[in-house]
Amino acid sequence: MLENLPILSLLIWLPIAGAGLIIFGPGQKQKQVTQWIALLTALVTFLLSLYALQHFDTSEYYVQFVEDEAWIESLNIRYSLGVDGISLPLISLTSLMTLIVIISSWNNVKLRVSHYLSAFLVMCGLMNGVFAATDAILFYVLWEAMLVPMFLIIGIWGGPNRIYATLKFFIYTFFGSVFLLIALIYLGLEAESFNLFKMHSLVIDADTQLLLFFAFLIAFAIKVPMFPVHTWLPDAHVQAPTGGSVILAAIMLKMGTYGFLRFMLPIVPDASLEMANVMIVLSLIAVAYIGFVALAQSDMKKLIAYSSIAHMGFVTLGLFISFALVAENQNDAAVMGIQGALIQMISHGFISGALFLCIGVLYDRMHSREISSYGGVINRMPLFAFFFMIFAMANAGLPGTSGFVGEFMVILSSFEVSFWIAAVGGLTLILAAAYTLWMYKRVMFGDVANEKVALLEDLKTREIIVFIILAATVFVFGLWPAPLLDIMAPSVQHLIDCNLVSKLTPEGMCS
Repeated sequence: MLENLPILSLLIWLPIAGAGLIIFGPGQKQKQVTQWIALLTALVTFLLSLYALQHFDTSEYYVQFVEDEAWIESLNIRYSLGVDGISLPLISLTSLMTLIVIISSWNNVKLRVSHYLSAFLVMCGLMNGVFAATDAILFYVLWEAMLVPMFLIIGIWGGPNRIYATLKFFIYTFFGSVFLLIALIYLGLEAESFNLFKMHSLVIDADTQLLLFFAFLIAFAIKVPMFPVHTWLPDAHVQAPTGGSVILAAIMLKMGTYGFLRFMLPIVPDASLEMANVMIVLSLIAVAYIGFVALAQSDMKKLIAYSSIAHMGFVTLGLFISFALVAENQNDAAVMGIQGALIQMISHGFISGALFLCIGVLYDRMHSREISSYGGVINRMPLFAFFFMIFAMANAGLPGTSGFVGEFMVILSSFEVSFWIAAVGGLTLILAAAYTLWMYKRVMFGDVANEKVALLEDLKTREIIVFIILAATVFVFGLWPAPLLDIMAPSVQHLIDCNLVSKLTPEGMCS
């Protein structure tokens, strides 16, 4: 029945249409009507993403569910969509986390509920579009557009310093996007098309590759964010409402590493190889130094925000270690490194989102994110403590959880290049355990630091449902990552065989 439907367009426009119905529909002033419309829209969007996963051919590398229509014919810009084994899992992650955010905010948002929910639905559609776009200008338009709802989410429903955090977030990310636009326009003129895969086939000289590399680096490194352009993230997280922090950590940070995979690595591989050591060093700094910064935090949200930077450093390490491996003809290890990075992206989405939701549960009850305000919470909230422990252990990379799989694969592939790279990378497992368990111990155990702790109530049914879903994903992908690896394998292998080869001459390139 759904075979002839434009699945990817539905994944983009259905959430946006749902948002429009909430804002302009007859029930927009009725909170319950608004909530149910948002919930049903998010649920149908997630089910569509599962349908796409079920009907995705895991034996092929090429993009599937292709849609291609003229958009701006005079400039040869097209409404072109398609997904492969790299982008489809990220669309499913986006759809699931949007559903989670809407369920978790059911009774927690009091101000402009319809606008709050519609902002997240618009975000969902735009982010799905970023992962599905195969036209570079369409990608850029959606990439920029998703800044607007996040700008509003932080600016309207954020904390006391939300204006400062919002402006910092917007200026950082918009600044990087200017360089991305310049690079895409140049590539489009050279390829006589804005089709992403035609750009992959361009022959580009070394000097131009280097310029394009830095243009992409500025845009995508800010979004990840990589050291040293990471300072906007802790401020944005601290001031954002819980739902904003969840989407920011679970999805928006992945836009940067997805950009590396779609643009930087396949279009300018020679420049990427030349700069790989620099990128590896920056990744290791994020893994190690930012881990120590996280240890010094007293605000739970800031601690998890810095933790996100450290874990995303693992992703960039896995991506750029692959160049050293390809140069040494160790393609199997390179595949493992990139797959490990992708698994880490998906896993971090679940784990970081779950941790921010845990902090949101405490904040809703105590109105404080300071670790020193808590103590002995386990006595009043044993069920919450159980789920919080699962996500804390997953964040520390405990074997059996999804947090372990990606990091283990990246460390294993790093060993093929250098013991010291693997050793420094492995340091994150120690640091993550240190700062996560330190936070858990101070909040859950010990002496009660605040009399309000004695009045805490354990999880409600809605919160239990959310945490069960997230805990299930953490264990399923931790114990059985094979389905996810199977989806990714052909696309990653094609990336290495055809795209991570020299683009200085046409020899050795394939389509």
